[in-house]
Amino acid sequence: MTERTVMAKRVPPAQLATLLRDAITRLNRRVRQARPVGDLTVTQLSALTSLQLAGALTPRELADTERVQPPTMTKIVAKLEERGLVRRTPHPTDGRQVILSATEAGHEVLAQFERVRDEWLARRLADLTPEERDTLGRAAEILQRVARA
Repeated sequence: MTERTVMAKRVPPAQLATLLRDAITRLNRRVRQARPVGDLTVTQLSALTSLQLAGALTPRELADTERVQPPTMTKIVAKLEERGLVRRTPHPTDGRQVILSATEAGHEVLAQFERVRDEWLARRLADLTPEERDTLGRAAEILQRVARA
């Protein structure tokens, strides 16, 4: 065991929580900055991702998921619709409602964003030693377990 490993085991949980939160936040911010050329906003991309994950949502459900007000979501959805990334279909039981879902083009845009982000991160990881990559692999498994708890 290296001295760094021994030190990491001695970090109190509250301090480790702060260190991890900060590192994850910064890494997430940097990965989100790695974007293909395009003018989708972070908010539009997030809404499109929520639709892809959920399959389909009402505008209200999407606004709640994204934690924005319905009028804000109306504007976001309108921009995504203009680009052909989202479609509206009638609600099966409530004629006053619509269901939003990502189009095939929307799925392709998200796949392109994921590819660019994965490529950026893979380049950064390639600069690490094999031992550091092994450590991050173990950390990823642990973080997945913490996230599922």
